[in-house]
Amino acid sequence: MAGFLDAAYLTAAHYSNEIPPCSITQGCEEVTTSKYAEIFNVPVALTGVVYYLTVFLLSVYYFDSRKDFALKYLLAIPVLGFVASAWFVYVQVHILDAICLYCMFSAFTSASLLVLGVAVIVSNRFFGLGTQEK
Repeated sequence: MAGFLDAAYLTAAHYSNEIPPCSITQGCEEVTTSKYAEIFNVPVALTGVVYYLTVFLLSVYYFDSRKDFALKYLLAIPVLGFVASAWFVYVQVHILDAICLYCMFSAFTSASLLVLGVAVIVSNRFFGLGTQEK
């Protein structure tokens, strides 16, 4: 939910034409107003909202139903989120030469979801955890 709230804040700031304050680094304005902040006129932050909401809803569904297909999606979707986050970190560091703390928090959250997914895979493989239902 932390990633969702972060992305929702950035989306709201985008649509209200506000610049999120950056207290530690300078660069939120440059990053959030750059041409990389949108894809086909859709804020990248909004794709983050959809991403984090999807992961959250799939998690709730999995814990409620214990359906293996939901777990498989929960393990696959963070890979896409991590790849996207890695690209956006690259853009910030190497193209824009500016860092947005909110964007970096989202990248950290996305990487954490990937690590959790890998931990689930390892746990299932070594300890036989998980469900048998297909």
